[in-house]
Amino acid sequence: MSRNRLTILGIIVIALGFVVFSSLFIVHQTQQVLVLQFGEPIRVISKPGLQFKWPLVQNVVEYERRVLDFDPPAEQVILSDQKRIVVDAYVRYKIADPLKFFQTVQTEQIARSRLSSVVNSALRGVLGNVTLLSVLSEEREEIMSNIQTKVNASAGRLGIKIVDVRLRAADLPPETAQAIYARMRSEREREAREARAQGFEKGQQIRAAADRERTVLLAEAKKTAEIARGEGDQKATMIWANAFGQDAEFFHFYRSMQAYRQALRADDTTMVLSPDSDFFQFFGTFGGSGKKPRN
Repeated sequence: MSRNRLTILGIIVIALGFVVFSSLFIVHQTQQVLVLQFGEPIRVISKPGLQFKWPLVQNVVEYERRVLDFDPPAEQVILSDQKRIVVDAYVRYKIADPLKFFQTVQTEQIARSRLSSVVNSALRGVLGNVTLLSVLSEEREEIMSNIQTKVNASAGRLGIKIVDVRLRAADLPPETAQAIYARMRSEREREAREARAQGFEKGQQIRAAADRERTVLLAEAKKTAEIARGEGDQKATMIWANAFGQDAEFFHFYRSMQAYRQALRADDTTMVLSPDSDFFQFFGTFGGSGKKPRN
């Protein structure tokens, strides 16, 4: 009989141990717990520590309290300037309302699927109103803030709070990139042709101005040279005149010597002149004529 009592006591102890073990659970500081009773949520526990629930009747669902990362697939978006870009974004979020989260999506896997659609819709809504230049400029921060606000408005209905939305990359599709590169190359070639044409025109203007200035300078120089030459000839004439006035006979003789030098320079010079010509007046008498040089 005592053996049966021990057996029963052992069974009771084991049952009590099972009940106690099934009734107590620990809430970690990185988690928040939703207590369900027959599948219906009855309370939310966010405070870490040892907690109690009714065994077999109640069960718990654990959710993260920490910020979670979500990397949705890259999406192709059309901007307001009709350019297509492939946007690669990532989202940081946390479960702000476990009860609403359980009632709408229940699991993180379903939540990520719903969140992907929300992010995709927000990207198209915001980026559809901006240009490519805005996405690549300092306006990018404001664009990401607008996307975050738009995603938060939809994610709040899922019990999710969006902490941050970032555009990791915004690239052109390969086919669009090639077309844009070709257009950019054509535009640069057109600008180069215009620059060369403008440079040629400017060069022509500079050369024409230089030629005109050269002509003016040469004309001025020639004018100055002619004036100087005329003044020199005038002074030379005055000097010759003064010299002639001081000693007319010597001056006549000197001029005749210069004429002889010029006329008789070559070895084979032949001159046919009358012996009485004034050209030979300083050569003495010719042919016995008895003519003498004139004084």
